[in-house]
Amino acid sequence: MSTASPVRKVVIASVIGATIEWYDFFLYGVVAGVVFNQLYFPSDDPLVSTMLAYGTFAVGFLSRPIGGVIFGHFGDKIGRKSMLIMTMMIMGVATFLIGLVPSYNTIGIWAPILLLLLRVVQGIGLGGEWGGAVLMAFEYAPKHKRGFYASLPQIGLAIGLCLASGVVGLLSYVLSDTQFLDWGWRIAFLLSALLVFVGTWIRLNVMESPEFAKVKTANAEAAIPFVDMMKRYPKNVLAGMGARYIDGVFFNVFGVFSLSYLTQTLNLPRSQALIGVMVAAVVMCFTIPMFGALSDRIGRTRVYFWGSLITALSAFPAFWMMLVSNGDMFMVWIAIVVPFGILYAAVYGPEAAMFCELFDAKVRYTGISFVYQFSGIFASGLTPMIATALMRSSDGQPWTTCLYVLFAGAVSAYCAWWIGARKGEQMKGEFSPAPTPTS
Repeated sequence: MSTASPVRKVVIASVIGATIEWYDFFLYGVVAGVVFNQLYFPSDDPLVSTMLAYGTFAVGFLSRPIGGVIFGHFGDKIGRKSMLIMTMMIMGVATFLIGLVPSYNTIGIWAPILLLLLRVVQGIGLGGEWGGAVLMAFEYAPKHKRGFYASLPQIGLAIGLCLASGVVGLLSYVLSDTQFLDWGWRIAFLLSALLVFVGTWIRLNVMESPEFAKVKTANAEAAIPFVDMMKRYPKNVLAGMGARYIDGVFFNVFGVFSLSYLTQTLNLPRSQALIGVMVAAVVMCFTIPMFGALSDRIGRTRVYFWGSLITALSAFPAFWMMLVSNGDMFMVWIAIVVPFGILYAAVYGPEAAMFCELFDAKVRYTGISFVYQFSGIFASGLTPMIATALMRSSDGQPWTTCLYVLFAGAVSAYCAWWIGARKGEQMKGEFSPAPTPTS
């Protein structure tokens, strides 16, 4: 068997698994502002309903660090593979059950409570999923191609978002608004059971990461990975969370908030708005590995630095085009696809490898999971609510929201610069090799 074969097998398993997990997680975000606000959080003020629905969306991000610490701990103590199988099962069951929760009119206050609890479970599952998926690809890859290989599981986000948007968009198109609201949206959640079955079978057939296997062979696992991480890498943790800021903010402004903005503020059709997000996600499948490979050639932090600034600035022309589109959906789609499908990939492509290189193999699962998931509380989970509030305070004008995106981009660019300067990143994008335990 060629050495490339195990890498391909691991990458395929990581991509498929990440796709299913992100489908589950973002399906909630796609329907939060168009379904859950009406069925689970009824109010006389549509803004209040939407804010409450986005509140439960944010709770998923609050619980993700818990999952990151729990599964990161056991991933660094026991192994990457078993944690990946477990997180997929947790996510799949929670998503399936969301599709069965009765509405507020049926069971009253228990409806939003059950929705909230299942969202917490979703967050815990995804908290451990992301780190394991990118870590397997990173640790299997040749060192000079780690940016490219680690970016491939990142495509799972794009495919998952595409599937979530596509399924909801298709259901919106073939069903009437009443049918979609009554029962149609539930189909998208119930489909998760089939996806999880396929993904679990694939993951059962991959081997453990060779880099972690060396740690196990040498009996060099950290006693408590989280404590070891915070003791040895406190500045790297802070810099990683800061670098993650633009990723979470930009994704949720364009992938989640833009849907309610286009449908509720600009009164555009839901299915048409979803097409724009879906096309952007398809484009992202090609641009994410492109920027991941570019980071192997010219440096992770260099790509990330410029990607953060350019991506953030693109929010201004994008929302201007939406605002003056006058119902021209092609113009709206361009405003979503270019910044979200192309520019955003300059951040998300090299991100996984950049975070992996902040930590050694003994605490890497814990480290990247905590950095990614804890920063997601303020970078991702709160963004739809912040954007909605800023839009309301400016009488429906998007410019304060764009300024918030620009602020996030500036913070991330600075942190990426700091990481590059501290680590002495070379032109080909490789940090000095992390210490590996020896027997």
